[in-house]
Amino acid sequence: MSEYSKSMLEAGLWNKTGKAILEPLTKKSLKQFINNLSDKKAELYSLEEDSEEVKIEPYLEGSFSTYYKSGYPPAVKKYRLMFESFTASIEENYFWVVSQLRRDQGYRDIHKITDTFSASEQSAFWGAAQTRMKIQQDNVSQYLIAIGKLVRELFQIVRELRIIDERLVMYDEWKISKSADVSLKGLYVDMVEGASKNPSSVYGLAQQVGFTILPDLFFNTHVHSTAEVDSVVDATKYNKAIKNVLKRKLYSYVTWKIKTDKELRDRKKFQLKYLRQHWAVIKMYMDWLKPYLRNIRRMQMSEKHVESVDIISAFETSMTEIEIMAVKPEMKGYRPVIISTFHYRTRPDMTFQQDNYAHRGPIHVGRVLMEFRAYSWTDKDIDKYKNYRRAESMKLFSVIDESVKAAVESLGDTLENYLKEAGESIDSDEKETPKKKKNNYGMLEPFLAVFKGFGELFGAIIPMPNFKSDGPKVKKESASYKLGAKSAKKKASEIAKTNAWLIYKNFKKAHKMITW
Repeated sequence: MSEYSKSMLEAGLWNKTGKAILEPLTKKSLKQFINNLSDKKAELYSLEEDSEEVKIEPYLEGSFSTYYKSGYPPAVKKYRLMFESFTASIEENYFWVVSQLRRDQGYRDIHKITDTFSASEQSAFWGAAQTRMKIQQDNVSQYLIAIGKLVRELFQIVRELRIIDERLVMYDEWKISKSADVSLKGLYVDMVEGASKNPSSVYGLAQQVGFTILPDLFFNTHVHSTAEVDSVVDATKYNKAIKNVLKRKLYSYVTWKIKTDKELRDRKKFQLKYLRQHWAVIKMYMDWLKPYLRNIRRMQMSEKHVESVDIISAFETSMTEIEIMAVKPEMKGYRPVIISTFHYRTRPDMTFQQDNYAHRGPIHVGRVLMEFRAYSWTDKDIDKYKNYRRAESMKLFSVIDESVKAAVESLGDTLENYLKEAGESIDSDEKETPKKKKNNYGMLEPFLAVFKGFGELFGAIIPMPNFKSDGPKVKKESASYKLGAKSAKKKASEIAKTNAWLIYKNFKKAHKMITW
């Protein structure tokens, strides 16, 4: 069974049967549907070519295809080469093909899709690779600890901002709502005066004879400035002792409210700036972390290669898999595409290369299997294939991204709103609409405007032909470029097939192989 079929389905590489079934599904239900599929069904729905290497005997139970699956979409043409040398370095083969694609065949855009390697555990190459990977892993662990600590602190900052906002609601409505005034007085009595525990507080004085009514007067007398305190309290019909205490309490409360109002707003500004800085540091650490994760992913040994019979732990053996995609400019939506794969089975020779310091680097000698596949694809097809091939390499990134994403989502819209308030640009992809250039004729502009006015006047009386030009005239396309969608696809296929054949032929000639 193919190990690639489900990954192909997730990337959108479906055949006609799969498209009819999977296309109507939503993104969430599609993923669930693919996970529940059996391997046989996944092969039936995926756009996967048959391998030409090994044939399944038709009498085997459960076999539904005469060939194994290769893990690639069906190519319009495929060429295969094997080169083996235990004296010369075979790294030259890869760079020869890249140079042929770029310079001789005119493929401007070349993308590296896969770059993995494995080595036998007892080899010197494996030891050197593991030492370097250990350095990368140590750096990753330090960054992960820092990111975890910053995410925890993020919750505390957002919580403090929420508390400040709750308090500021009462401050904002203090003059228009009696309930807000009463709530603030309750905070003042509890937090500043210490409530009933303090004998000189509003509640503490209420326990003394003659001051029992003080809490009622304090909470029901609404003043909004220190200048109002005397006039409002003097208007009440109570004795002088009660009035003096009430004046003192109200004056202290109003002063506290005015001062803490400013203090709270300044504190919120500081917290917003601190939140923005905090968020920027998290994003910076994430950016620093990703190259290390990418290095670790590329330095990890491939399980597929380690379990292969081509690697023996006691031998000095390594396996490398490289895949590149060469793309030409489009013609009516279709592009000639050549996918080149290199499967190396080599004996790495570790040699010292003296530069500023002693560095052990391997020279690879052995065998390389090259395959060139020609396609005619649209940009959408190219993106689908890239997503399919890079799904495994993105797993390490998604683990970290998802953990931070989960933490952010748990805060809801609050974090996003605070970041916007702090001036952090969440979506900065807005493009400015290009302004239309206005012709400037300098000193001649007033005179030309007069003639233009006469032209409009005569044009209203006598219809005149329109000589207005919207720009330079574009030459008509020649007949060879007037292609329909089918013709363009066929043309792109022919170009890709021809280029793949030339690479195959020229490689054999350049390396003194038998050609015809």
